[in-house]
This record gives sequence, structure tokens and C-alpha cells, in this order.
Amino acid sequence: MWSPNRRTFLAACGALALAGCGFTPVYGPQGGGQALLGQIALSDPDSPNAYLFNRRIEERLGRAPSGAPYQLETTIRTESAGQGSLADGNTTRIRLVGDASFKLRDTASAETLTEGSTSSFTGYSTTGSTAATQASERDAEERLMIMLADRVIDRLMLVAADLPQ
Repeated sequence: MWSPNRRTFLAACGALALAGCGFTPVYGPQGGGQALLGQIALSDPDSPNAYLFNRRIEERLGRAPSGAPYQLETTIRTESAGQGSLADGNTTRIRLVGDASFKLRDTASAETLTEGSTSSFTGYSTTGSTAATQASERDAEERLMIMLADRVIDRLMLVAADLPQ
């Protein structure tokens, strides 16, 4: 059984370990995350999924004014595959897989500052109703774009402190 004193002691040890290793919160005063807020221009979306992806980036990082120091270029690919089926061959579950490749460029020099790719997946159930299935598909696509955008943002935050100001 854990006593309150033991929990306090372990929490203090954890805090000391983080402080000793140079841990700095990305949005804290010494973190690099603040440098990206409202500073990344996005390419115009060319698909509904690209729009959802860009919307999530802007929700988390803010909309960049014209002349932003960074430009984010992304390529998004999705594919779907049936996962479950009934005895009559009808698919009951769809797996939606997405990949997002990205490049963060310096707007002034067009130099690539960082690049990478990430992937994620989600799924949705098909039902007897076409309208309900289409609504489930749209919801799954939105969830997937949010996951991909969040992962790209996480990757950008990891290198934010090393980016030129």
C-alpha cells in the first residue's frame, strides 16, 4: 500500500530527475515551441483531407500572417481496406491508413530546414444505411487528418529550438 509520504517522495524524485536531465517544456519560457506559433505558412489545400489537415495545424499553431518565416509543404496519402466481412461477403469494417510527408522550408532562402513523414490509421464500421456509412467515413477521415497533423506538429516541436530565427 502506498503511503502519502512515499508518493510525495517519488514525485519529488521524478521532478529532480527531469530537472537534472535538462528537460524543458516545449511551450515553456526556454522551450522552442513558442518560435513556431503563428510563424508557419501552409500551402493551399487541394483536397478535403488537406483542408482538414491544414485546419488542425492552424488550430494548434495559429494562422501565419503573410511573410511568415517558414513554409510547410505536405503530401497526404490515404488508402482504405476492408477488415471485417459477413458470410455474404459484405464488408463491416474499413481500416483507413494515412501517410503525411512534410518539408519545413525557410521562406526567404527556400532551404529545407527539416523533413520527414508520419503515418497513422483509424477505422469505421459500415452499416445498413448508406448515409450513416458515409457519415462514418467522413468522421474517420477527419480523425485521421487530426492525428497526422498532430504528429507532424510534434515532430516540428522537437526541432523548433534548432530552427533559425
